[in-house]
Amino acid sequence: MAILGFLMIGIFLLLVMTNRVSVLIAFIIIPIVFALIAGFGMEMGEMMLAGIIKVAPTAIMIGFSILYFGLMIDKGLFDPMISTLLRFAKGDPLKIVVATAIITLIVALDGDGSATFMITMTALLPVYKRLKMNIVVLVGVVALGAGVMNIIPWGGPLARALVTLDAEASELFNPLIIPMLAGMIWVVFVAFIFGKKERKRLGMLSFNGQVYAELAASIEIKEVKLPKLFWFNLLLSVLLITVLIIDIIPPSVLFMIAFAIALLVNCRDVKSQQEQFASHATSMVSVVSTIFAAGIFTGILTGTKMIEAMALTTVSIIPDWLGSHLPVVVAVLSMPLSLVFSPDAFYYGVLPILSETAVNFGIDPLVIGKAALLGNGTTGFSLSPLNPSVFVLLGLSGVSLGQHQKHTFVWAFGSTIVMTIVALLIGVIPF
Repeated sequence: MAILGFLMIGIFLLLVMTNRVSVLIAFIIIPIVFALIAGFGMEMGEMMLAGIIKVAPTAIMIGFSILYFGLMIDKGLFDPMISTLLRFAKGDPLKIVVATAIITLIVALDGDGSATFMITMTALLPVYKRLKMNIVVLVGVVALGAGVMNIIPWGGPLARALVTLDAEASELFNPLIIPMLAGMIWVVFVAFIFGKKERKRLGMLSFNGQVYAELAASIEIKEVKLPKLFWFNLLLSVLLITVLIIDIIPPSVLFMIAFAIALLVNCRDVKSQQEQFASHATSMVSVVSTIFAAGIFTGILTGTKMIEAMALTTVSIIPDWLGSHLPVVVAVLSMPLSLVFSPDAFYYGVLPILSETAVNFGIDPLVIGKAALLGNGTTGFSLSPLNPSVFVLLGLSGVSLGQHQKHTFVWAFGSTIVMTIVALLIGVIPF
């Protein structure tokens, strides 16, 4: 069973990483084939259903979070914040780069890497070009900010970890809030360093009212003017995140309620509500269908006992002295592993083996999940060629992947190290 399990994972990784088949197809077909080879028959139906039931709450949470934050972006919740920061920055390259970091951290709350890159680059690229600032700096700061924020519950990595570990969002996310805040501070600190270099290179720039008016017109921010229902949407979003952290309502139900209220208030008639829903339906269906397909994969992997056999085999190879430090090893290696494994490949192919192996060393599998989230698919996702959204960032900026990785890798790895140290200090990850 262990051999079949490793072979199944290997073929899954190969097909996904070489883009031979879509992730959704691989999740469904590959485990069925290997379960049949292992001698299982109609009982696979129960295994698959059990897996689908386990991932259903996560699928619902992610689906409705896409709809909710899509609505908030469409209604201009973040526009005044971006405009205010740009006015504050004026002609100081240092302030502009720091503002870039803060804007990215705010916009990345939507949990969609591609959307974060599109919004921030559209807003800030004209500023950097007009003032002849280094575009690689812009790309690096946006990548760092989006990476750290990708830990949020409705972001891709944590959603995948929830599916694999059959956990609640609060179990993985709440302990990581302080490390994530440390990562956010690190991003602003790095932006400060980059900004000082730009200030030294360019000096104070002319960013008078006329120049700002030209830039504001090009990025469709004409005045610091609050959109309609801004305060309601802001209060609702703050309340949503607060209740999510307090964990008094299941996240899946919470996002459904929040979206229903937001849609009712922001779109008064049925036609506009349907149009709003349709505008983000493609993204929602794509993500949710993949999560349900992952339920089949994990259901068969667990039901056939393949995962247990693979874990026992792995334990027999890992020395005891290293096994006790497995969470730290996973945390440190998680960021560079983002360059080798796509998020789907890592969280659905590698993490199950690591977490089950941890159990055999007396380590809570959730600890391995937290360790992995400190770098894999988070701080490393905006550098990985295996992540399609990276090419949205690079395409909009005109910066090559090589330039981006050379400039940003050390600082992104620094994010992982900082968050790991904080996680160790507060006991989220045992040493």
